[in-house]
Amino acid sequence: MSTTTKIAAGTLAAALGVTTLTGCGGDLGKDAGGGTKSKTVTLVSHDSFNASPAVLKEFTRQTGYTVKVLKSGDAGEAVNKAILTKGAPQGDVFFGVDNTLLSRALDNGLFEPYEAKGLDRVPEAVQLDRDGHRVTPVDTGEICVNFDKKYFADRKLAPPQTFDDLAKPAYKDLLVVENPERSSPGLGFLLGTAAQYGDEGWQDYWKKLKANGVKVVDSWELAYNQEFSGSAGGRKAKGDRPLVVSYASSPPVEVLYSEPQPAEAPTGVSTGTCFRQTEFAGLLTGAKNPDGGKALIDFLIGRKFQEDMPLQMFVNPVAKDAALPELFTKHGAVVAKPHTVAPGKIAEKRDGWIRSWSSLVLK
Repeated sequence: MSTTTKIAAGTLAAALGVTTLTGCGGDLGKDAGGGTKSKTVTLVSHDSFNASPAVLKEFTRQTGYTVKVLKSGDAGEAVNKAILTKGAPQGDVFFGVDNTLLSRALDNGLFEPYEAKGLDRVPEAVQLDRDGHRVTPVDTGEICVNFDKKYFADRKLAPPQTFDDLAKPAYKDLLVVENPERSSPGLGFLLGTAAQYGDEGWQDYWKKLKANGVKVVDSWELAYNQEFSGSAGGRKAKGDRPLVVSYASSPPVEVLYSEPQPAEAPTGVSTGTCFRQTEFAGLLTGAKNPDGGKALIDFLIGRKFQEDMPLQMFVNPVAKDAALPELFTKHGAVVAKPHTVAPGKIAEKRDGWIRSWSSLVLK
């Protein structure tokens, strides 16, 4: 959901940027005309991509293709790299462009049209390019403020639930956010404030946040793992900010990676601050193995991958027939009405909003 700088990034991302997940068969085979056809399909993604080896071996069993994963930084960095190599891409499929960056990718002709098999199982509401089929939705997630339950319980202070709450004196110097120029969660949070307060009001809101001591860092990893007081994060020393921009799925992660696992998540979600993020996959223009790429996109929205995804990347499946694991349903926050911004408006306003935000908050 971003990395895209997802909660999974610090815990699950592989140490190497390139991972080859092998199954049956060699690297090359013969096509119907007797020519050489690659049996490797390369997936280019952000650093948070993760999947169970058994699931990708199942893809190999079904199709004969072996998957190679090339990780390229956070979502914004990965998209920019893909644009720079347009026409001579580093792989066949790109996964991880989200609705905040989608227009940039489409305007640069990054993807070839392909209507995935099984798309009828995906709600039309998340098919943001359903006329062109240049990208296929794979997952959704909500970018929200998370809070450290113990901090607020110890002080008998109710945690904030809305954007308005965050600007109140009771929460002065408590919030850390990510820079929207560099971070997908940071950009999602900025877009959430624009959706809440409109073109005329979001800047005044950020003036209030700045006056209330909001702290800005470059990435989700810095914000969540170093500044946030509620993160387990594998550290002995914790940060001192009990409010952080993260994901509605962050609490289940805290439970999963705690030893022993607690009965209740140590963190909560301010559900009135959430922005809906959707991630897509697309067949890269100039892909060397378009047939393998199409098969992989089909697989990404298949039930096997969709049900594996929640506990690998901590995002929600888009397929209507995919079941969520109990850990998700028990500890994840339900966001009934996340904020959204129409893709056309994001395309029109995004860069200007970021420039205005930088002038206002960073200076």
